[in-house]
Amino acid sequence: MFHRLPDQLPGPAVLDRLWIKLRSVDGQRGRLEQQLIDSYMLIAATGGQGCLTIDLDEYRLRPDTIYAAWPGQTIGVSGGTEGLELYRISFEVRPDSEAAEPFPLKGEITLYPESQTAIQCELLLGYSRSEDPLERFRGQAAFHELLYGVMKHKRQLPVDDSLSALERTRQFIESRYNENLTIEQLARIAELSPKYFVDLFKKTYGKSAIDYVTEVRVNHAKQLMVQTETKLRDIAHQVGYSDEFYFSRKFKQAAGVSPSAYMKKRRRKIAAYTSAILGHLLALGIVPYAAPMHPKWTASYHKKYRSDIPVHLSAYRFNHDWEANVEALAHARPDLILCHADYLRPDELLKLEAIAPVHNLTQPAADWRQQLRTIAGWLDATAEAERWLGDYERKLATARELLKREIQDDTVLVLSIHKNTCLLCPRRGMREVLYGDLRLNAPGGFDEAVCGRTVSFSELADIDAGRILVNVCQETESLAFWQSLQANPLWKDLRAVRRNYVHPISSDPWREYSASAAERMVDDMIRHVYGDHPVHFRKLSMFGSADVDYNSK
Repeated sequence: MFHRLPDQLPGPAVLDRLWIKLRSVDGQRGRLEQQLIDSYMLIAATGGQGCLTIDLDEYRLRPDTIYAAWPGQTIGVSGGTEGLELYRISFEVRPDSEAAEPFPLKGEITLYPESQTAIQCELLLGYSRSEDPLERFRGQAAFHELLYGVMKHKRQLPVDDSLSALERTRQFIESRYNENLTIEQLARIAELSPKYFVDLFKKTYGKSAIDYVTEVRVNHAKQLMVQTETKLRDIAHQVGYSDEFYFSRKFKQAAGVSPSAYMKKRRRKIAAYTSAILGHLLALGIVPYAAPMHPKWTASYHKKYRSDIPVHLSAYRFNHDWEANVEALAHARPDLILCHADYLRPDELLKLEAIAPVHNLTQPAADWRQQLRTIAGWLDATAEAERWLGDYERKLATARELLKREIQDDTVLVLSIHKNTCLLCPRRGMREVLYGDLRLNAPGGFDEAVCGRTVSFSELADIDAGRILVNVCQETESLAFWQSLQANPLWKDLRAVRRNYVHPISSDPWREYSASAAERMVDDMIRHVYGDHPVHFRKLSMFGSADVDYNSK
């Protein structure tokens, strides 16, 4: 269930009218895949650096700060996570009446240094893991003490707080990007010396302030290019450049392509109604005008193309928000809508057809190569499809050689953890890439008939795979089941587990069925076997890429 976050939260007095109970405490090191949460959560970093995403909001993790997320939101941590240590504290909140105000914390909460948050989190983790029920009960009191400390030490950042000043400056850039901005001006806003401001901004955000200004301007220029008929000269002026030619140079440096090439490529307003359609379009070198976008549900596409795709449709569960998506497309007025008609409601299809011409993939039996060729035929991009497929086949030949050298005759099995069940290779794309394209060995007795079936511990032992790929649904019940599975002696005794050949795989791309997803699965398989060794990825990158080339047709 999704909760609407209020614009202004009530004060601590509301705690008198809320029932609050600790559910669980987890310690986390390094990267955290974007995941849906079904409870309230406090997140505290006690070491290292990283970027926390709560739904669409991003926060640079820092000490003396705690982050509050609500049920129905997604959370994830990425970017420079080496040495990162953080705590995730899940809890329930129930009002004593329907009129009660909501929980009074959300987003980033800065605390005074004397808050002792790190010590409290460590104690809380210890209590929650104790085998003594009395100690676990004590954890409830420790959690309320932590919550009390957060409310007591919560502070409004003073003007001279440098990190707060940087954030104010960043917000100033985003709201005044079309003005003539200088380092001296931005440093004055932050009330820092120009040299210290430059160094601190780069250290905090991973890019210089001037590069950030350029990034904001270019992203706004991209929006204008695809949403309006404005001339390039006027676009340059609207985003803060008085010189059209200087703007073109900055745009090409940032986007890798000239403004005119970018506009030519984006002239047709195509809507991708599902992430799989988006994956096919990107393989053809086409960035759509509208597509499902979210940092969890379409993580790689959101990271690379969120600024290039003006209209973000809901990516949460196919058909879940279809009415809002139809409304967004009605407002956007695309030239063409591409979708999988077999999954649409009859009234949904009728509403889409009232907005723009609709092309449907109506062949569930067609493999992704046929789907790519079909879409290419609609868009007069058959040559691009055949070129991409040729590059993909050459990449497969290299990948098969690399994998054969390391895996040899080992068998490979894919498991999917959902809720409290363990499923055998449930997705078509997984099977086609691993056993078809890469020609890896499936375990004995494994065939299409058993795919998607629940498997028991004893059956896993009988299968006895040499390597196991595990996709865990990133929600609380599935993650808890995966933790208990790893602690089970029968699991620990599996051959792949004993050899340390169990590889976690993410839903993106392994559960998507598209050309781009297939290529990313190949890359991911190489990464799991060889790590991020640059030599192997140089060999693969010689052939094709799902990244869009705006200089192509």
